[in-house]
Amino acid sequence: MNSTQEFLSREVWGNTVQDYFIALGVILVGLILVRVFKRVMLNRFRIWASHSHTKVDDMIVRGLERFGLPIFSFAIIYWAINSLWLSEKAEKVLTVATSVVIAYFIIRLISVVIQNLITSSVRKQENGETKVKQIGGLMIIINMVVWILGLVFLIDNLGYNVTTILTGVGIGGIAIALAAQNIVGDLFNYFVIFFDKPFEVGDAINVDDKNGSIEYIGLKTTRLRSLTGEQIIISNSDLTKSRVHNFKRQETRRIAFNINVRYQNDLEKLKKVPAIVKGIIETAGPTRFDRAHFARLTEYGLTFEVVYFVNVPDYNKYMDTQQEINLKIMEAFQNENITFLIREDRPGEWDNK
Repeated sequence: MNSTQEFLSREVWGNTVQDYFIALGVILVGLILVRVFKRVMLNRFRIWASHSHTKVDDMIVRGLERFGLPIFSFAIIYWAINSLWLSEKAEKVLTVATSVVIAYFIIRLISVVIQNLITSSVRKQENGETKVKQIGGLMIIINMVVWILGLVFLIDNLGYNVTTILTGVGIGGIAIALAAQNIVGDLFNYFVIFFDKPFEVGDAINVDDKNGSIEYIGLKTTRLRSLTGEQIIISNSDLTKSRVHNFKRQETRRIAFNINVRYQNDLEKLKKVPAIVKGIIETAGPTRFDRAHFARLTEYGLTFEVVYFVNVPDYNKYMDTQQEINLKIMEAFQNENITFLIREDRPGEWDNK
């Protein structure tokens, strides 16, 4: 018994062995209680929150799990260690460690809050779930800025002079920017695309001679899936400099086509052509007739110019409508005995092709 008491009362670095055991016991019991709370109470809170109609309680449960419990665990360890006598050097180490941990959780909290605000704002927009996928690159930049500012404030609070560091970072940033102008330009244009939204993931676009649907918008490049199946990678700078045709936002399609007939057709029948075409187009589905005119007298035949609109942007629907119009025009011309201009009627022109 005396030997045990002597062992417990023995001093090591200004504290008795018993003091160390008490501090260790407080840490173990505290961490076990935190673990039990997470396994039992937090799971019950999570189930309760999943059955509610609001998202606030889900955010509270996630915040408690990601921030509350780790902070509480660190507070237990800090309180247990701080109850011991510490040398000046040990106290300084504990202070620095505490500052680092607090800064870490504050930076993470700010980053999560910003991400949740941006995500909730984007999700409320049209096709919000698709747009949420585009904020990954934006969050990388925001997190970098938040962490850099957080580390600067941390270093400043620890008593170090950050002026030299900021000067070095500024000079280094300028040097990097000059050395990587194209990358910086693509990064800047990523923000232009994100905020201005000329196109989004899933849109079908035409850029110069390239056609495809957008699969991914990254920090440097945007990736398209072409109609023939291959992936097309275009830098963000090239996209913002080009004339982009966004077919997904096309509300109507304007279609213009010609009908070529022979000179030998009866004049009275030719006068009926615009009315025949107008009647066919107006009954061909979601269309809006614009005009049909006897436009030109060519060397080999007569040309009627027809313009109409399809009131839906879908390309397949347009082709179905055009096919229906073509078939009905052929049927109507056969009934009226109006003959088309065929290849044999203009041999010179076709032979040269």
